[in-house]
Amino acid sequence: MPSRWDHLIEVKTVGVLEHLLEEVAKLVAKDLSAWPPPVQEIDLDVGGTFAPLFLEPTPRPSQAVYEEALRLSRWELAREFDAYDDYMRNKRYLERGLAPTDRLALLFLNRWLVEQMLGLGEATQSRVKRPMMGQILDKVEARLRQVQSPPSGLLL
Repeated sequence: MPSRWDHLIEVKTVGVLEHLLEEVAKLVAKDLSAWPPPVQEIDLDVGGTFAPLFLEPTPRPSQAVYEEALRLSRWELAREFDAYDDYMRNKRYLERGLAPTDRLALLFLNRWLVEQMLGLGEATQSRVKRPMMGQILDKVEARLRQVQSPPSGLLL
């Protein structure tokens, strides 16, 4: 007769790194639930372009802006600079349904996401590599979509 603990022993264990990626994705998704997401400080010389997002009340960007920012961040982390440059130079975000006024929020979210991921890499002494950072962004996007469209049958 099996003990009540046998099932737990047989369950596939989650590695520490996989658990870390999942927890980071939860934290990043939680931070993205607020607009604008939290920042430590704004260097007006470098990030002054984004100051209007913090000095004036701005509405939360659409889900599409978040999705496109995640796309840009994945490209940047994967060092796919040609794709990134083509997207921005040819204003491909307009083809994806974003308005010209979404550009500032798009660039801010992209910068914020990349900084979060690179900060994670630094904090883990490069144990979390760029491909893993892309996996985190995939998990964040899945979480944001889950929040956007709750399972059917639930009334909000």
